[in-house]
Amino acid sequence: MEDVVLLLLLLCVSSAAAQLCAPDASNGYKVRLSLLTALGDEAYVWNDSEMFLFRAALAFAMRTADGQNYNVSNVLVCDETPRVSFWFVVTSPLDSSLLVERRQVEEAVRKSRNRINSAFLLTDNTLEFLGIPPTLAAPAPPSSPPWLIVFGVVMGAVGAGIVLVLGTSVMQSRREKKKAQTGFEEGEEESRAEGNGAASDSVYNLSFSDDDRLTQM
Repeated sequence: MEDVVLLLLLLCVSSAAAQLCAPDASNGYKVRLSLLTALGDEAYVWNDSEMFLFRAALAFAMRTADGQNYNVSNVLVCDETPRVSFWFVVTSPLDSSLLVERRQVEEAVRKSRNRINSAFLLTDNTLEFLGIPPTLAAPAPPSSPPWLIVFGVVMGAVGAGIVLVLGTSVMQSRREKKKAQTGFEEGEEESRAEGNGAASDSVYNLSFSDDDRLTQM
């Protein structure tokens, strides 16, 4: 008698699960796995144990997302195909006849996507939750801390300013030196010109004196 009651109970549970989980269910998602594409010759066989692991991973993701006590029994799977695709829904841990909203399931999958992928050695492209976009890769941390980058920029600007000031001073010093040298050379040329003029006058005066002497004679 007890066996009959247990069998009827299991049939009722299966019937209820079939009603809750169905293709294109309002709160359900389709999953598609590409084991051969991802792993090639090392691809493992998808079986009941792998499905149990998937349901456990989903229960873990739901627990992590909202803190409620989800179990494997809260993850219902249906319409499984040999090419490894199936639908799943998540029931409430408080009332197994109620489905968890899509928004909550999607948030849970997003938060634990890397953990789910790593459990099956797959990626976002080979373990697809249709209707849930692939997660974006986290930005790579900078190789240098931000303060060090800012410090480097400031020191670079200070160094450039120092080089500019020194360069300006050197150029100005060279210009003044060149200007002084040019003035000195011009002064020498003027002195030479004056000396040549005086010598010419002396020669002219001597010639004029000689002419006067000849005239008097």
